Amino acid sequence: MQPGEEEHMISQINLSDIINRLLKESNISTNPAVGQFIAAFIFFALSLIVGWIIYHVFEHYFSAWAKKTKTSVDDEIIRNVKKPVYFFVVLLGFYYGIDQLSILDVYQVIIGQIFVVAEVFLVAFIITRVINVLISWYAEKTVKQRRREVNNKIVSIFKKFLHAIVYLLAFVFVLHTFKIDLSGIVIGLGVGGIAIAFALQNVLGDAFSAFSIYFDRPFEVGDLVVVGDFTGTVTKIGMKSTRIQLLQGEEFVLSNSEIISSGIRNFKKMAKRRVEFIVRIHQNTPLEKLKKIPELIEKTIRTCSQVEFDMVHFHDIGSFSYNFEVVYYIKTGDYHTYLDTHEKVNYALKEVFEKEGIEFGFQGSSGTVVST
Repeated sequence: MQPGEEEHMISQINLSDIINRLLKESNISTNPAVGQFIAAFIFFALSLIVGWIIYHVFEHYFSAWAKKTKTSVDDEIIRNVKKPVYFFVVLLGFYYGIDQLSILDVYQVIIGQIFVVAEVFLVAFIITRVINVLISWYAEKTVKQRRREVNNKIVSIFKKFLHAIVYLLAFVFVLHTFKIDLSGIVIGLGVGGIAIAFALQNVLGDAFSAFSIYFDRPFEVGDLVVVGDFTGTVTKIGMKSTRIQLLQGEEFVLSNSEIISSGIRNFKKMAKRRVEFIVRIHQNTPLEKLKKIPELIEKTIRTCSQVEFDMVHFHDIGSFSYNFEVVYYIKTGDYHTYLDTHEKVNYALKEVFEKEGIEFGFQGSSGTVVST
């Protein structure tokens, strides 16, 4: 007995034969095919009615429930799956309706296989629509949280990648349902997959690195980053490469896999920036003025906006100057704000020292600045 034949016999006994028996008991002499067509029509009609009821429940009850929740993802899932679910129910009704017609018995196996394929791929289609909703919801959530635009190209390719996996699994399930030996196919796919992976290992590596950059977010467009010896602003994140506008003005293109494998310093992620520098004082400065310098520096830095003072110490006596180590924090990671703020600090220190008659020492007016 072929798969579906037992189901076929049961459905006919339960409906077609019952209808013909009722007609016979009512003294209505008809061809047995009449009962079969009536049974088929009943299944068709029932599938439409049940499908409409399910669609109505999705439309008026599930949708109303979803609107009461805080998130919109459930609303979108219901909106995207209600029609495919309706068609799935109708498809089942049509299958059982056709199953009543004995004139199609010679094609029963083929018809059964066609409906199995249609049902499996309809379920796969529903799954892909849910995937689309979830990925779009995640992208919108990312935009709201980070206030940054997402890379729509990467999102689209990731959707298609997941769709391909779902349909491939659906295809394998259909083959398994038809009792087709999958060992040769699996071996072929494995060998072919390995060959393709070796041929496209660089491209695939960059593509997966792009997904890693998108989901892990080590940097985004507009961030100031340091990669190796290069510093610049990220202008574009593609599937294969990332483009950085260097401080010197030229564009620097790096493969995504190279960026992921190397260390990245992202200054945009900084909540605050540590600034360390040396103030060099002339060696002719008397002791009483030297003792006043830490207090002067602290008061001066504290008057500047967006600054958090940390420490100042008489660090060492150099060959040509007395050296004071100063550390403070700027309450932002923005590079331009850092430059503007430190410039204001230098001007303020210069103004205070001139009023106090304190001269800077040699090796630069304000020493070397180290920002971390």
